[in-house]
Amino acid sequence: MPADPLRERSAPLRPGEVAADWLDPEPFLRGTAWLDRGRAVRADPADLDRLPWDTVERAALPIGVRVEFTAAPGTRSVELRYRAASRGSLPHCFALWRGARCVGEVTTEPAEEATVRLGLPSGGGVFSVHPPEDRAPVILGLRAVGGVLSPAPARPRWLVHGDSITEGWWSTRPAHSWPATAGRTLGLDTVNLGFAGGARGELPLAEQLARLPGELVTLAFGTNCWSEAPTSAGRLYETVRAYVGLVRRGHPDAPLLILSPVLRPEAETTRNAVGATLDDLRAAMEHAGRDLASEGDQRLLVLSGRGLLGPEHLADGLHPDDAGHARIAAAVARALRPHVPA
Repeated sequence: MPADPLRERSAPLRPGEVAADWLDPEPFLRGTAWLDRGRAVRADPADLDRLPWDTVERAALPIGVRVEFTAAPGTRSVELRYRAASRGSLPHCFALWRGARCVGEVTTEPAEEATVRLGLPSGGGVFSVHPPEDRAPVILGLRAVGGVLSPAPARPRWLVHGDSITEGWWSTRPAHSWPATAGRTLGLDTVNLGFAGGARGELPLAEQLARLPGELVTLAFGTNCWSEAPTSAGRLYETVRAYVGLVRRGHPDAPLLILSPVLRPEAETTRNAVGATLDDLRAAMEHAGRDLASEGDQRLLVLSGRGLLGPEHLADGLHPDDAGHARIAAAVARALRPHVPA
């Protein structure tokens, strides 16, 4: 059995790692599902054995996790101290956002442990820092330069489960993925539970979602049920019903959006190993959602992914480019906007 990367990366922090002049990062972290001894992880550390190994591997990456703070007027910059899992070849890019606009990026040389400083625009305000996501960086502390920082106000939490498209593949920055973009648009704290190669309707994940706090839920899987784990339309129909039923145990009244698979040209009319096309699977997911709504789940929404993208929005024939992610985000935001808690 492969080594468990989530547990391997969960060694406790060394004593004294948050020095007196550094702020504890935990109150500033957003987009966190679970914290495992200071590390943001995306699967329940106490319930890993029931999950596929590839999902556990992806769950060790802090996809969508952000540092959010309010800077008092006059604060010149913020420093973040971090540790990466291992030294790599790609630079570390930290993006600073204020509202819907990126106001700065800092790229640093690959390092296992370092400090990065991001200059802040004048006037203060609420800011988000999107750290790099590869090599599972851990934020060890943060501090203001020439001012004061406080944790950003809490926002309604949005739990988003899906596959590599939800994880943000082929967006050029973590902040450009469709969940991050839609979350900014709606003023939500997006918790990205997208797992590349996964999201095949694994019911233990539905039980984990049920245990997570959240005010809205979106389920955006299905494309890997055509290829990675070939599934028939009938089986996917029943899986979606079971999945929603398990999630509803923890979120009985939350708005829950089912987003069926977006365009995948190679799969639309091609039958998989058990005879289903992606269009068959999409229709089964949407049918299951509509049936559940008609049976009394009044807060269940269905959004078809079929018309959201054209071939020109796919970077590799499967994953959206930035423009494609923006189109998905806009459609999801329109569907959810009437249901966002005031």
